[in-house]
Amino acid sequence: MIGLRRVPDLWHRFDVTVRDLPLGLLLFTASFLPAFQNHGTQVGGLPHRPFDVLAVAAVALECLPLAVRRRWPAGCLALVSLGFAVDQLRGYHSLAGTGLAIAVLSMGAHLERRRRANLILFSAAYVPLAVALFQLGSGEPVGEFVTFYLALAFVWGIGAWLRSTRAAEAERRRRVAEDTRAAERTRIARELHDVVTHHVTAMVVQAEAARYLTAAPDRLDQALTAVTDTGRRAITDLRHLLDLLNPDHGTEARTPPVGRLLTLVEQTRRAGQPVEFTEEGAPAESTGSADLVAYRVVQEALTNALKYANGSRTSVRVHHREREITVEVSTDGSGSQAGFPDGSGRGLAGLRERVDVLGGDFSAGRRTGGGFVVQARIPAGNPS
Repeated sequence: MIGLRRVPDLWHRFDVTVRDLPLGLLLFTASFLPAFQNHGTQVGGLPHRPFDVLAVAAVALECLPLAVRRRWPAGCLALVSLGFAVDQLRGYHSLAGTGLAIAVLSMGAHLERRRRANLILFSAAYVPLAVALFQLGSGEPVGEFVTFYLALAFVWGIGAWLRSTRAAEAERRRRVAEDTRAAERTRIARELHDVVTHHVTAMVVQAEAARYLTAAPDRLDQALTAVTDTGRRAITDLRHLLDLLNPDHGTEARTPPVGRLLTLVEQTRRAGQPVEFTEEGAPAESTGSADLVAYRVVQEALTNALKYANGSRTSVRVHHREREITVEVSTDGSGSQAGFPDGSGRGLAGLRERVDVLGGDFSAGRRTGGGFVVQARIPAGNPS
């Protein structure tokens, strides 16, 4: 069963010419079967003629070039048309005449350049053939030649429609691929911002504070240790992010383990930011990506507090409910009263997108009485 399933894949590995050749060979063989001789396409009313050596050549011209009908559609139609002209002028009227319709269809579907010029050229070439068949024939009405031409034009139109449909589908797939790549780049950029900005901000603040502790070796050692620990955590998070870029790595977002929020708060405290932390309720059994989003909200809010209101009192409240997680991070101080004047806004915009995807609510702005507050309501149980 597995072997049979692989047959289509193996077949499509062959060159397109090899895949198109069987149709031409089938039509070539069928044209010589007694049941199909002199029962093919007939234009002009010439009397039937038994097959001879020239008939073999004409049938070959009508059938074998179909192998290149997708690779060289114009050349295919030229050869098939030549064979068709001999077929009709000699009165063979073979089944191979069907190859003309196939070649015209392929021309409309696969020709990419000079489509209009080729259409005019082959239309002009039909005129002398029609005149010759009219003069040599038994007086068939001119309308039959026009009808035959219109039938070929209709077949061409079908091929052109197939080509436009194929092009539209290719364009749709291209746009989907571009949108997918853009979304992935946005996701990676957002993760980089969340990870790098927080850790680097904490390291900068801790290193800046260490400059003033040279007279207190114990406190200096503590400050440098905090910088080292923060750097190690940054490396760990960056390694995980790089793992996500590996195609063999799972694409599921990582949910911070239990206790990471407290670790995040402790890290911020060591950087010199007084943080009050309150966590209520028990996380639901299945939170989807809500835990990760809540973690990122707290992380971004504490990062901004370090950058723009360093030393100001900050309060973090996280409440786990059965179907949602609510987060509130508020910061006092003149730095937050002015908003985040030097920030790009990318972090808060990214948080809003994360929360919106899960169907939650997000707000960030100045609060009454001064300071800044970030609030989020994140539905739990959504897929990552």
